[in-house]
Amino acid sequence: MKIEEYSFQLPQDLIARIPVTPRDTARLLVCSRREDGRLEHCQILDLRGLLAPGDLLILNETKVLPHRLLGTRQSGGKVECLILERRGLEARGFLKPSARLQPGEVLSMEGGALELVIREQQEGGRHLFELRTPEGGDPGLVLERVGRAPLPPYLSRGEAEEDPAWIRERYQCVFAKEPGAVAAPTAGLHLTEALLESLEQLGVELAKVVLHVGEGTFEPLRVSEVEQHVMHEEAYILPQETVDAIASCKARGGRVICVGTTSARVIESCIDKQGRLQAGAGRTRLFLYPGKGPRILDGLLTNFHLPQSSLLLLVASILGRERLLSIYEQAIAEKYRFYSFGDAMLILP
Repeated sequence: MKIEEYSFQLPQDLIARIPVTPRDTARLLVCSRREDGRLEHCQILDLRGLLAPGDLLILNETKVLPHRLLGTRQSGGKVECLILERRGLEARGFLKPSARLQPGEVLSMEGGALELVIREQQEGGRHLFELRTPEGGDPGLVLERVGRAPLPPYLSRGEAEEDPAWIRERYQCVFAKEPGAVAAPTAGLHLTEALLESLEQLGVELAKVVLHVGEGTFEPLRVSEVEQHVMHEEAYILPQETVDAIASCKARGGRVICVGTTSARVIESCIDKQGRLQAGAGRTRLFLYPGKGPRILDGLLTNFHLPQSSLLLLVASILGRERLLSIYEQAIAEKYRFYSFGDAMLILP
């Protein structure tokens, strides 16, 4: 299967660079796995009429770490950092521009609140470095205070830099609890506490999983054949309570709706050789694509994704290539907003 078959032309003005306010007023394109002709133009708020008593929503509780930092080199040049992982004072992450940075160089970040001492240059712009604070305090506490949301590079930075606290709040799901992600599970960004409460009052149940979104989630596949792609590894947790909730939902004839591709990957990563869903925690490289699609979920709430991305292929594994690209063509014609701060689509059974 050729990866080039999952391309499409997206006008640049349809890339959402700031989120809508309120969150749940984002547009929602509704389609069905079984009804080819179903295509409805709604809002996220309309989930109250699209979901039914007995349905189950699966939410990813991962929390985005404020690990993006701006600073300067000793020469005065600007530098940007995205910390991918940290153990105490030692960290690994992207630095840019990276080509001229040398081991031993000290970078002053966020007005001197943190210093980064470069230890080793790695491939792809990654570096190993040490974190230092002027007062010798806990760098984790300083990061929590001064760190910025790790926005994808295609998003608008101007407004974010003027009000980093606001963008941190908007690039976080309202139900986020477990720190560990370097990117947001973006479908969940549309949901508000009031909407979730109203859905529960309607009789829709909520269940939680965790998948700490990693650095490779939004990258295009760099292979010519889809089957050659090796998925990046991400940590997950599937609680027993969620396994039980899924079983109960199926037994009563309800629909299991995953909020986001990350929630879907947790569920589908935890199916044993006998086809049973098992609670657990670990790391997954599960790659879902046409011919290797999900077995448990009935529906999916998801954003509009990049061409040739693993996220797009996961959605294609549910709808099929031709149907998905046809829906995307109509979404573009109707000027739906794409990517992390964009609109969403709801795939129903």
